[in-house]
Amino acid sequence: MYVRSFADANGDGTGDLEGVLAHLDHLESLGVDAIWFTPWYASPMADGGYDVADYRAIDPAFGDLATAERLIAEASARGIRTIVDIVPNHVSDRHPWFQAALAAEPGSDERARFWFRPGRGACGELPPTEWVSSFGGPTWTRTTDPDGRPGEWYLHVFSPAQPDLNWNHPAVRAEHEEVLRFWFDRGAAGIRVDSAAMLVKDASLPVAPAAAGDPDHPHLDRDGVHEIYRAWRAVADEYDDPRLLVGEVWLADPARFARYLRDDELHGAFNFEFMTKPWDAAALRATIAETLDWHEGLSATPTWALSNHDLTRPATRYGRADSSFSFEQKRFGTPTDHARGLARARAAAMLAAFLPGSLYIYQGDELGLPEVEDLPDELREDPMFARSGGVDPGRDGCRVPLPWTPAGASLGFSPTGAAWLPQPAEWAGLSVEAQARDEASTLSLYRRMLRLRRDLVREGREAGAGLADFAWAEHPDPDVIALRRGDILHLTNLGSRPTALPPHRDLLLASTPDARNHLERKELPADTSVWLRT
Repeated sequence: MYVRSFADANGDGTGDLEGVLAHLDHLESLGVDAIWFTPWYASPMADGGYDVADYRAIDPAFGDLATAERLIAEASARGIRTIVDIVPNHVSDRHPWFQAALAAEPGSDERARFWFRPGRGACGELPPTEWVSSFGGPTWTRTTDPDGRPGEWYLHVFSPAQPDLNWNHPAVRAEHEEVLRFWFDRGAAGIRVDSAAMLVKDASLPVAPAAAGDPDHPHLDRDGVHEIYRAWRAVADEYDDPRLLVGEVWLADPARFARYLRDDELHGAFNFEFMTKPWDAAALRATIAETLDWHEGLSATPTWALSNHDLTRPATRYGRADSSFSFEQKRFGTPTDHARGLARARAAAMLAAFLPGSLYIYQGDELGLPEVEDLPDELREDPMFARSGGVDPGRDGCRVPLPWTPAGASLGFSPTGAAWLPQPAEWAGLSVEAQARDEASTLSLYRRMLRLRRDLVREGREAGAGLADFAWAEHPDPDVIALRRGDILHLTNLGSRPTALPPHRDLLLASTPDARNHLERKELPADTSVWLRT
């Protein structure tokens, strides 16, 4: 959940926690077990809240700590747990620690909590390294001394408003362990760790390789990061109901990825390989197999998702000639077939929901919302847009406020009609209210899918049928992904034409409303998923 865009209760155009409380019925009827909140902390919002000024305070735009505590409790009473987002790699440049560091002398303890370094060159005019930011551009910004002269440089692997913390400093480690306890003590069931592989840096500041997959990369996947997560796991395990730790880990090497999932570290890590793959049977089949192989012998749970608050929405991406995703290739003016994209997104949702493990859904995907690609430039706030010189559209297009009703200036998002980003007029038909009345809608599909998934998991546990042990199934068409769990067969046709349907007893669920007509002809339509009882 991206709170800013979920629902606005006070009418200022920004989503807030009271808005979430007002729509708990929607989340309960959808069938979710937990809500992962992107950062709701006090923040200048230079990067959508991922620039945290105070980990123990709710940003006033969203509410206050008492409201957060009430939300955690009321959601829990409905069987919905809360996962909060911790951002350990960096803080806001408005954070008290960084403000104290700017006011302190070089070599001070205040500066030692960050990465302050003198510059290169005769007068220190060059940055300490030529490392490239994850948002594009340099990773170092020079400070100005009290007398007005140029001072030291500080490191930020994201934007200058997000100075990196130095995890070699004991105060940094102690502070974050206390932040974990702060939220766990208030009922949070777990945390999601932002940029989990980036915390530890090579203090010698060597040259960074061009490819981020280098095992000796100076600020990615350093061995020392695992000591941090072992300490965090000890904190999580202090509680009678142990808390969850799930990490954002972008790594191509499965062996190094698996190190984060050892029994004394994280409980899970997001599967970006699956999330970014194209609509292609061979590519998806391979990444599913790899993911399951990576988790073989681990107690950690595989995770599956189609998108998040950073990626192009699947209803748009799957309609493109190149339906994969990478930040480097994201550009304005990329054509898409919206009808095809939505059909594939619905089919992909059923594929992800069938796989063993944890399923994550980004708000709005249950409505089949497309990416909003025609936002006025002056309204875009994402630093990826600004730091690329306007070449990268940024991530604002997947963060447009949700439509709740088919009428009104902001489609029910706000009681005053205000919205921090404008919604397309055609979203009226995609609103929660409109889709709830339509049995063929994407929302209705998600509700049936999640309810059936839960029932079949229970059935599998109790009787060895339903969604029991996972296995690959056979199908003669290479464009079909066939999976089996117990007596339930899953098929996804990623080809361009209908394909043969095997014998079965019953159709439990189909991603397209007209699938039953095809099934009577014993064929599976293109861009369609089905769950069959055999």
